[in-house]
Amino acid sequence: MEVTEELATWAISHRRHLHQFPEVSGQEYETHQYIKKNIEELGMEILEFQPPSLVAYLLGREGGKTIGLRADIDALAIQEEGDKVCLSQNPGVAHVCGHDGHTSILLAVAKWATENRDLIKPNLVFIFQSAEETGPSGAEALMKQGVLESIDEIYGLHLWQPLKKGKIGLKSGSMMASSDEFELVINGSGGHGALPHETVDPIFIASQVISGIQSIISRRINPMNPAVITVGKIIAGTTYNIIPNQATLYGTIRAFTNEVRQWLPTELERLAKGICGAYGATISFQLLKGTPPVINDIVTSEYAKEVITTSFPANTYETIEPSMAAEDFSYYQQKKPGTFIFVGMNSEVSRYPHHDPRFDIDEEAIPIAIRLFCELILHRS
Repeated sequence: MEVTEELATWAISHRRHLHQFPEVSGQEYETHQYIKKNIEELGMEILEFQPPSLVAYLLGREGGKTIGLRADIDALAIQEEGDKVCLSQNPGVAHVCGHDGHTSILLAVAKWATENRDLIKPNLVFIFQSAEETGPSGAEALMKQGVLESIDEIYGLHLWQPLKKGKIGLKSGSMMASSDEFELVINGSGGHGALPHETVDPIFIASQVISGIQSIISRRINPMNPAVITVGKIIAGTTYNIIPNQATLYGTIRAFTNEVRQWLPTELERLAKGICGAYGATISFQLLKGTPPVINDIVTSEYAKEVITTSFPANTYETIEPSMAAEDFSYYQQKKPGTFIFVGMNSEVSRYPHHDPRFDIDEEAIPIAIRLFCELILHRS
């Protein structure tokens, strides 16, 4: 199929509206109403799931298989910058990841599907999902409400700045990492900075823990199983000459397999206890579980690859390298076969990375993404 100029223009106009009125994770109620209005105008059935997510249904011609298509709808708590075709009108909130594009793409696919029902064999479930960026996960919430009960397989996509515009990429198996957070409190004994021997210095000990953490990655994990532990925030002390009682480390843990994901926090806590114990300190450790790794199903990934290689121009498809970024699409994949796909948009227009306040979508990638979802629908019986 070809995406008409009319449909592409329709999608881009919705993207620009959504871009101007972003809402953070879990608060996308105006976005929900906007999507609902458009879905109702298309005459599509809206299923009963808790807002601000919205789920719509379209009965296929044969109705044997049911396919889920997912778009995330939330924005980030960041002040947008730059010279763009449109800017956020909501201070401190901006679509600088691409979810406004994802929402408009899925709306356009819904419009195309309702206008071409005679071509569509499977039933379709359109998932406009809240809260991908921050927890609690909107995907997990929808899972608990039973969104996948009638779905046989599910697909999601992301407009992807690191991938060249015109390319479509995926990887069978592990494609994106899990993302968990930790809080590690080191309890020492404070005192005067001139008398360190009378203290158990939690700042010094924290430096040893941070160095030791890197040995987990370099010496405790098989090099064929990449993982990351990053300490991104340290809170300790009040002034230059006082050794505090406590230092707190905050960080992220990422892995490509569920097995490594489960093992890393245990190893981190064990190492921290050992180092701190050697210096006379104690610790408390808290793990804040986030999203599982994105592990693309082999069968649906091969199907998506076949569709891309046969329906798009030569050299469109690219097998991508796994990314340590995370995506809560992974929750769906824990229950049903699913594949997550990157649609490239790296260009002069889209030259800044995701989550940069200057990030922008190259809107020429939107028709490519619309066509991708439509082709996946058309070739599935």
